[in-house]
Amino acid sequence: MTLMLLDSASLYFRAFYGVKAAIPAPDGTPTNAVRGFLDMVSTLITRYRPSDMVACVDQDWRPAWRVALVPSYKTHRLDVQTATAAGGAPPGEAEPPGLAEQVPIIFDALAALGIAALGAPEHEADDVIATLAAQATMDVDVVTGDRDLFQVVDDARGVRVLYTARGVGKAEVVDAAALSARYGIAPDQYADFATLRGDTSDGLPGVPGIGEKTAAGLLRTFGTLEALLDAAAGGDRRLVAVAGRINAAREYLTRAPEVVRTVDTLPLPTVDTALPRTPPEAARLAELDARWGIGNVLARATKALSLPASS
Repeated sequence: MTLMLLDSASLYFRAFYGVKAAIPAPDGTPTNAVRGFLDMVSTLITRYRPSDMVACVDQDWRPAWRVALVPSYKTHRLDVQTATAAGGAPPGEAEPPGLAEQVPIIFDALAALGIAALGAPEHEADDVIATLAAQATMDVDVVTGDRDLFQVVDDARGVRVLYTARGVGKAEVVDAAALSARYGIAPDQYADFATLRGDTSDGLPGVPGIGEKTAAGLLRTFGTLEALLDAAAGGDRRLVAVAGRINAAREYLTRAPEVVRTVDTLPLPTVDTALPRTPPEAARLAELDARWGIGNVLARATKALSLPASS
């Protein structure tokens, strides 16, 4: 049995920008993100045969408590007009015009198909994913294009990431061995690694002059960011080349880890994560088809659900 956790915004943003020629709804509403997202879900269910699935959502894509720690956190994304999702759909991350109106349709379709969706106040989907992964009593596949979630990889508990940077159909399986091969670090070092390296996509500056190779080498030597900071403060001779940079960035390095690390202790409500073999709301699916003209992708998802889960 496997619980598949979807980083929903990561997937529907990819669908929105990757599917250009989709037929609009009868009223002219674009449906490219809806069609692309649901096709991704169908592909994932067909290929990996999870027994359970949760579409994890950002109830707050830029939490104030993270911004208070690192004010630059996701600041550049504010340039995109943030839309308020209608119909009770979860608010998304700076959804551009053309995508904002599709997000409620996506979650209406998921509900009709019987696929659970879950978010948490003042937290991002990453935190929901980390909490569900920590609580899981079965293997976990995390589907995302966000490298930050590499930190939840846990071979001992069967938690891996299906990294979608090249698309869902070419998802890269990321486990501890893959992280070691790619960066030379362990999963529990990834948050410290990302803090040191920085991430322009999240507005995290990192330490000037310290890139991936240097960050990984420092963590291989010292184990943790905390130990590295202690060594820099104590004048450790192994840090002659970078001690000044680390000490100059000390304030950032003491604040940023809490921003980068996912929260895995959220008090989430209990939801039924099991994938149904038959959609529970057939009438609602028909209504969605009639209104939005998405019957073909809904039929594909329905067919995928009918397949037996892997043992």
